[in-house]
Amino acid sequence: MGLLWQVVRFESRRMMRNFAPVFFALAFPVLMLCMFGGIYGNEPSSRLDGRGTVDMSVPAYLVLVIAVTGLMSFPLGLAEYRDRKVLKRFRATPLGASALLIAQGLVNIALSLLGAVLLVATGWLFFDLHLPDSAGAAVATAGSLVLVTLVMYAIGGVVAAVAPSERSATAVANLLYFPMIFLSGATIPLQIFPSTMKAISDAVPATYAVKLLQHAWLDSATNVALDVGVLAGLLALAAAAAVRLFRWE
Repeated sequence: MGLLWQVVRFESRRMMRNFAPVFFALAFPVLMLCMFGGIYGNEPSSRLDGRGTVDMSVPAYLVLVIAVTGLMSFPLGLAEYRDRKVLKRFRATPLGASALLIAQGLVNIALSLLGAVLLVATGWLFFDLHLPDSAGAAVATAGSLVLVTLVMYAIGGVVAAVAPSERSATAVANLLYFPMIFLSGATIPLQIFPSTMKAISDAVPATYAVKLLQHAWLDSATNVALDVGVLAGLLALAAAAAVRLFRWE
């Protein structure tokens, strides 16, 4: 356990030197919230089904935070280590290469949690964010976050598994990440999408994550069974594919 903790500490220091995931997980969602919260405030809007911009944005931005680490940082870290033969060398140590996977997962999830706390705290302190109004809503939100996190990391695992090199992993991760966050409602509210864009968003997995989190947080209208079913099915498929296809070297 002591050796694993040392690997986690090393990965933490390494993460803090990596500008992109730290910025997009910690600063970018907060900047988005400050920009749109400063423009629109949190007054109820008919365009957002009677809810405030900040109230609708924070649950959606949580998907943005998770996607940064799950789709970008986690798989790119694994691809880099495989490309540089680090995973191969670790397989000869008492810890084994799986220690790096565990450490990478723990550090990235910790970064997501910190990003989520900063986002919620900013909304609550400066923009009158309404928190989940019951213990049941808080539990539903936490459960939804766990499911969304597992899905994003499973997809990231597939990226790390199929990409033949660090460079190709970066290209694949970018092709997944940016369309997903801009077409799912994670940055721009789905309620203001034109009908054609809404139809496109139905094909984006993160759309169901956004809808599920907004429902859990705000009790907004959605088809919960569909959202959970899509996410759970995607989790099962992606996890199975990642385990089957992942190469240590």
